[in-house]
Amino acid sequence: MSAGPRDPLDGFDTTIHAPHRLRICALLEGAGEAEFALVQNQLGLSASALSKHVTVLMDAGYVEQRKAVRDTRQRVWLRLTRQGRAAYQAHLAALRAIVEPPDPAP
Repeated sequence: MSAGPRDPLDGFDTTIHAPHRLRICALLEGAGEAEFALVQNQLGLSASALSKHVTVLMDAGYVEQRKAVRDTRQRVWLRLTRQGRAAYQAHLAALRAIVEPPDPAP
């Protein structure tokens, strides 16, 4: 028995929807991987505010970090996980379903 078409709003993700977290996901999807300081600069957030949002995304399994030493300093790079990329894409589809008019029935 078929369950019928899936509701596109099922992809709406309240974890991603918070404005700064949505912007973090958008930046990381486009960049692939970005250094914490670059994300901080691009979004105009304090290090502590960005860290809090990244922690929420990491706890959800959406973002992972990689630490390495560069120029004798510890650096942190962020990237979306496969799960995070899928959740971000599903969230965008849900937002489009909300704002775009439905196709008229044939």
